[in-house]
Amino acid sequence: MTGPDQYASVRYLVDDVQAAVDFYTTHLGFQLRTNAGPAFADVVRGPLRLLLSGPTSSGARATPQGTTTPGRNRIHLTVDDLDAEIDRHRGAGLSFRSDVVSGPGGRQILLADPAGNLIELFQPARQTGAATATR
Repeated sequence: MTGPDQYASVRYLVDDVQAAVDFYTTHLGFQLRTNAGPAFADVVRGPLRLLLSGPTSSGARATPQGTTTPGRNRIHLTVDDLDAEIDRHRGAGLSFRSDVVSGPGGRQILLADPAGNLIELFQPARQTGAATATR
C-alpha cells in the first residue's frame, strides 16, 4: 500500500506528550498530525511520522520493564547549514549532547528531546566530481 499518507514511523517513549509535541513542532519543523494527549500524539516532517507515546499509551505499556529509558538510537535529520542550526537551537535555550563530529560523509551533532531521546542533526559533505560520501 502506497500513497501520500504513508510514512516511515518511529516511536519515541516520552514522559510528557505535550512537551514533546512542543519541542518537535517549535524547534525541528515537525507538524502536529494527531494529539490524543496525554497518552499519545504524532508529528510529521516529510516522510517521517514520529509517534510520541506517553506512559499510559498502548505503545509504552507493550514495552518490557527495564527497556523504557531512551536508548542510543536516534532519528537523523539532514540540514543545509549545521552551524546555523546549532546557533538557532542554542539561542532557543537548547543544549546539545555532543560536540560536532566530522567525518568523510559530513558533520553531525546530537541533541535530546525533553524525555532524553536523541536527534542527530546532519549536514552532508559537499560532493566533488564523481566522489560519493557515506554517512
